[in-house]
Amino acid sequence: MQAQPEHGVYTVFVELDNTKIELLYPYGDNSPIKKFMEKNKDGGIHHICLDVDNITNAIEDLKSRNIRLLSDGPKTGAHGYPVVFLHPKDANGVLTELEQPDEEWKKKHAK
Repeated sequence: MQAQPEHGVYTVFVELDNTKIELLYPYGDNSPIKKFMEKNKDGGIHHICLDVDNITNAIEDLKSRNIRLLSDGPKTGAHGYPVVFLHPKDANGVLTELEQPDEEWKKKHAK
């Protein structure tokens, strides 16, 4: 388990050939996962993540379709890659994350 205090979570990744499952546990009282678990007592899927080749192009395409994002642009995600979340109301009620596996971004934005 890896602490990700900047995201308010602990993470565990289960990686298969073409699938990655991320297990989340709250880190601190202000964790978005803690709030999700309090609201959803039986648990559930918090979000899904899809890899994209070019997150900038994906963002431009989404904006042209009036799909809202939860941030102004990419942020560094748990893997160290650029990510952006789509507004659930514009994605059939599902919190959706887009991630661009990008080693250069990871090096540039490493903490």
